[in-house]
Amino acid sequence: MLTKEEKKQAVALGEEIIGKSKNILFADFTSVPTAHVRKLRILMREMGGSFTVIKKRLLRIALKNKGIDFDPSTKFEQQAGMIASPLEVFEIAGKIHALVKEIAKTKKNLQILGGVDLVTKKEITPAEFVAIAKLPSREVLLTQIAFMLTMPIKKVMVALNERAKQTN
Repeated sequence: MLTKEEKKQAVALGEEIIGKSKNILFADFTSVPTAHVRKLRILMREMGGSFTVIKKRLLRIALKNKGIDFDPSTKFEQQAGMIASPLEVFEIAGKIHALVKEIAKTKKNLQILGGVDLVTKKEITPAEFVAIAKLPSREVLLTQIAFMLTMPIKKVMVALNERAKQTN
């Protein structure tokens, strides 16, 4: 049982983390070995974020103090660790999803329960997270768009070349 002072410190820590972040995700790490949780912490640190465990009730207070109407204690029954990041969710989702898949190979289940986009104050469902995580990178998407935009021009050029060969 936490003392009143420890609870205040936990709420302050939550507020500090939320203040520095653009989004937070929640992960169920119940059966996940410490080594895998450490990998998640290291991954988040490399991306400028963090993985922190704060009681859901205290986290609700920290979110409320920051003006975000989201109650993790009613949304999730299982324990939930908080993944916070100063980056946009699409920038971190792919790497987190890859780590979740890697951990799943060991028959342990790190599960993303959902989250909140702190900028728009919109909830992120687990299905939305997976959809975002499976998107190709920005560079790949730009390449695909450039290819789609140049394809009609290439077809016209081929048609004109064929037409020029027929007239000769």
